[in-house]
Amino acid sequence: MPAKAVLSRVGDKWSVLIVIALRGGPLRFNEIKRACGTISQRMLTLSLRGMERDGFVSRKVTPTNPPRVDYELTPLGHSLRGPVEALGQWAYQNHAAILAAQAAFDARAPE
Repeated sequence: MPAKAVLSRVGDKWSVLIVIALRGGPLRFNEIKRACGTISQRMLTLSLRGMERDGFVSRKVTPTNPPRVDYELTPLGHSLRGPVEALGQWAYQNHAAILAAQAAFDARAPE
């Protein structure tokens, strides 16, 4: 199923945070890492490579000493911003209801 492969990438927690981080324009690796919070260097590298392979992110190397590497959303990556931002807004608006549902479930669930 084609949708499954796409959803596994765009539904990934780190991919969503990377799209949000890059929505304002190009960033360097460490800037993305800071914006994503607790992501490890290895996971960020893997996520960026996967997103680059899938066409969501472009990588530009500027030959300086040390080399400067910038990441930026491609047009395809920008097309993902709308759904990602809508999902983020939904999560923000429903956070309290989700916490309440979890607390109610935990209160009745046998240990």
